[in-house]
Amino acid sequence: MQQEGLIKHLGISTVSAEQIAEARSIAPIVCVQNFYNLAHRVDDELIESLAAQDIAYVPYFPLGGFTPLQSDALESVATRLDTTPMAVALAWLPQRSPNVLLIPGTSSVAHLRDNINGAELALSEDELTELNSIG
Repeated sequence: MQQEGLIKHLGISTVSAEQIAEARSIAPIVCVQNFYNLAHRVDDELIESLAAQDIAYVPYFPLGGFTPLQSDALESVATRLDTTPMAVALAWLPQRSPNVLLIPGTSSVAHLRDNINGAELALSEDELTELNSIG
């Protein structure tokens, strides 16, 4: 379909490094979307590998999905920054690696505020270290 001009870029979801390599042997891949957040970080090495290959990584369930993120460290950082834990969790993701892109869902005005606050929040190295201890 790409060769026919019907689609410009290809992205794949819920895949392993091996599956990404297989897909790349067929066509160029520009984006991978997998389950990833502050507490569920099985893709840490994969994110680094994709960054080296200039492939974007879009985490789904960035706030934990059906089990919202909960952590004393997350609560502590949010309290010190006078924001919500969810805003901190969102802010952590793009600071994790330059190839991480967020597409956070929004189901309420409060959730939209968390998304905006997370986008505007810059975490310090000490805060990042504290949050990295969660995963």
